[in-house]
Amino acid sequence: MASRTSAKASRWSTPPVLVRQVRGDVVESVHRGDIVEVDVAGRVLRAIGDPERLVFLRSTVKPFGLLALLRAGGRKEFDLTPDELAIMASSHSGEDVHVRTIQAMYRRIGISTSALACGTEGMPLDALTAARLARDGERPSALRHMCSGQHSVFILLAKLGGWGVEGYWSADHPSTRAYREAVAAVFDVKADRLRTGIDGCGVLTYAFALREVARAYATLAAPDAIPADDRRAVLAPHLTIVRDAMTRHPELVAGTRERLDSALMKTLPGRVVSKSGMEALRGVGILRGRRNGSADMPASGLALKVEDGDGYERGTYGATVEALRQVGLLDASALRQLARYHRPPSFDPHGNLAAEAIPEFELVPVGELVG
Repeated sequence: MASRTSAKASRWSTPPVLVRQVRGDVVESVHRGDIVEVDVAGRVLRAIGDPERLVFLRSTVKPFGLLALLRAGGRKEFDLTPDELAIMASSHSGEDVHVRTIQAMYRRIGISTSALACGTEGMPLDALTAARLARDGERPSALRHMCSGQHSVFILLAKLGGWGVEGYWSADHPSTRAYREAVAAVFDVKADRLRTGIDGCGVLTYAFALREVARAYATLAAPDAIPADDRRAVLAPHLTIVRDAMTRHPELVAGTRERLDSALMKTLPGRVVSKSGMEALRGVGILRGRRNGSADMPASGLALKVEDGDGYERGTYGATVEALRQVGLLDASALRQLARYHRPPSFDPHGNLAAEAIPEFELVPVGELVG
């Protein structure tokens, strides 16, 4: 008898290989996945694999869920600063700079950080911070959890609405309903039609086709390009605020060390907005501008999913950088700055290169596929 929790998928195709882990001259393992680039209207520009692959948003939802607080007037009510908005759209590393940013916001607004219910397991993500805490015998608080910024959105919504913070993560809490409605608005669906699951930090997560994730990130890159007759056009001012906060404070969106989202936004200032999600999902909004010396190109969104969940992140990192290279966003200088992400290395205890994750795929323009 099938388990009650078995996946109910109408179809599943084997994705193409995106990255090969090579040790010596032997391919030791491979990472398969799907990538799609779309414009603001949702037209597929480039793809490899299945653009309709169903994925849970996980933490890629955070920039869009933050709109719930902005739509409710929370930015003005709480005098929220760009760095505070960036941390609420983040999956931060739990470094001191992240903790200080959240603590300062809570003190000013008059909320106790004990309201956070995101847990502490496996945190902080930053290895140096984790080692220091262990050395000093300090247990990490919920502030060090990568989702404490996101959970703060729910808590601030509760304070704004006078709802109480108890159970803010539950599906029937008004804060969760407001968050869900913001996500539905960005993806232009009815809130009661959303496919949901439970994320690792306890809040709801939402499932969409990979192509729709890319479209959402295209709108984040260029809110002013949303057509006036599109129902999402009213979200443009809020999307602009979120995008600008993230690109202005990339170190708060992920971390100061070894996090690709931050590295991309620092390497390409004002050109991309990037956000990862667990199980090897990433959304990248590509802002309007020149690509590889070509004429000014319109904004687009790119979404990538590695099939195996990519516990080492080498597949996601390598495929993301290679995809951005292929769409013309990275020149030789940028590739050098991102080299450790483009071909993630593994070293032996003596510092010798032992293996490399090498991206090998072709992100083909859709016109060439159907022409």
